Amino acid sequence: MDQSEIANILREISELLQFKNENPFKIRAYENGARIIETLEDDLHTLVAEDRLNTVKGIGETLEEQIKEMVLDHQSTYYEELKSSIPPGLLEMTKIPGLGAKKIMKIYNELDITTLGELEYAALENRLLDLEGFGKKSQQNILEGIKMMKRYHGHFLLSHALEAGKDILQWVEKHPKTIQCSLGGSIRRRKEIIKDIDILASCAREDREEIMNHFLSYPRKAHTNEQGDTKSSMGLNIGINVDIRLVEKKEYPYALHHFTGSKEHNTAMRHRAKKMGLKINEYGIFKEETILPAKDEKEFFSILDLDYIPPELRENRGEIEAAEKGQLPKLITREDIKGTLHNHSHYSDGNNSIEEMVQEAIKMNFSYIGISDHSQSAAYARGLTKDIIHRKHQEIHKLNEKYPSITIFKGTESDILSDGSLDYDNDTLHLFDYVIASVHSQFQMSKEDMTKRIITAIKNPHTRILGHVTGRLLLSREGYEVDIEEILKACAHHHVAIEINSNPHRLDLDWRHCKRAKELGVKLAIEGDAHRLSGLHYIDYGISIARKGWLEAQDIINHYDAESMAKFFRERD
Repeated sequence: MDQSEIANILREISELLQFKNENPFKIRAYENGARIIETLEDDLHTLVAEDRLNTVKGIGETLEEQIKEMVLDHQSTYYEELKSSIPPGLLEMTKIPGLGAKKIMKIYNELDITTLGELEYAALENRLLDLEGFGKKSQQNILEGIKMMKRYHGHFLLSHALEAGKDILQWVEKHPKTIQCSLGGSIRRRKEIIKDIDILASCAREDREEIMNHFLSYPRKAHTNEQGDTKSSMGLNIGINVDIRLVEKKEYPYALHHFTGSKEHNTAMRHRAKKMGLKINEYGIFKEETILPAKDEKEFFSILDLDYIPPELRENRGEIEAAEKGQLPKLITREDIKGTLHNHSHYSDGNNSIEEMVQEAIKMNFSYIGISDHSQSAAYARGLTKDIIHRKHQEIHKLNEKYPSITIFKGTESDILSDGSLDYDNDTLHLFDYVIASVHSQFQMSKEDMTKRIITAIKNPHTRILGHVTGRLLLSREGYEVDIEEILKACAHHHVAIEINSNPHRLDLDWRHCKRAKELGVKLAIEGDAHRLSGLHYIDYGISIARKGWLEAQDIINHYDAESMAKFFRERD
């Protein structure tokens, strides 16, 4: 270890001691020790070798022994013990400007937040506002701090990557010599986690250099990784890399397919072509040396006797076989969505009033909206007591009269308690048009116990929708252990819909399970889990997940009109 590494460890020890609420003098000793080691004029290793470290002012006996261990053994036992006693995410939070150990421990103790992603999600849901010492400004500062930290992260939520990708795509498209342009890769397939952004563009051969220079002049570029004739790469200031490929117009359909499909899809397509006596690559489909012309991707697939396969399905999960037999689903679209049900208002932890949410839903051409604030046990989210429920329902009644073009349903997101019961008595549950049942606590239960807990909630006759079934937070928290197959079967048997939570931090139910849910006859609900007006628009991400999961309009309850939705609420078992 060099002096810088040792100083950093001493500084981290001082931070860890703050989490342990240690003596301030002890904390300060490590802070001073880090500063002393950093500014030493003598070589630290020489001081240790000559046993002169104790002559350095400010280095006491305890610090001396620990520094010697780091120099001689390349480790610190004390540091490792301290670090293992505290959730690693807490130390990471200290990198957020203005967020010290005292505040982090309050967040940890009162909200049980242990990772950076959980903290971001809580801040987005306004869960920090009621904590002593926090407010809107500090919550916003935390979100800004987390945003800055994400610049250095190697994986990105679909929402972040797609926003950046669309912006740079427009930048490339606006060049007058760009003929065609598209996002490719995992973004075009709408994967939930993105590593980089792929862009494909067509242009005349003589215009390549000009378009490459334009691409690399993008205002949000942080650095250039590579510049070539047909391929260039740059890093954006949010930390994600963008690759561009330039091809001629005649090559574009073949290249677009090649740079969209997963490796598995592309390999399977090459095998299919080979059996037909053809060869596929990014430049064309060839019969011996002759290229078979295709003006677009639809014609590309037609040459191989396949129906057009939407980008979201290109994962080699049966889409080629279905396209051969004419059995691909007619995937759900935004136009199929008539309303949304999982939404929070300022009665619990939402940012907006019910009326503001209703007005935004009208702008989105919805025919209904449900307001499903948290139940009473969700103290972290200002869950509603019975008297507040009555007041809220009176307001909804008045708003239904005020806005006749839209139906406002009365819902709740009821916590699934540890024994599987719902977080209201039956009399209270009868007050709602529908109940979304969700797990929000005690994630560490065994797979068997968690499955039993959720199935018990599914069996409750008031449950109409099962919320974010695995509880995962992408790039932050793995889902709890649960038997998805048994959950799907229980929902099918009891006619309970499963939510596709469209919040980009969740996207739960995972698309990989959607096709199985459909096979079992389970209906799904695409929900934004909106805590503010912009959250209503999260459904676009949920639609992408539904499409990736082979779902059609008939599989989604949001396809129902208001009257059919009300009927769905009344039907059970």
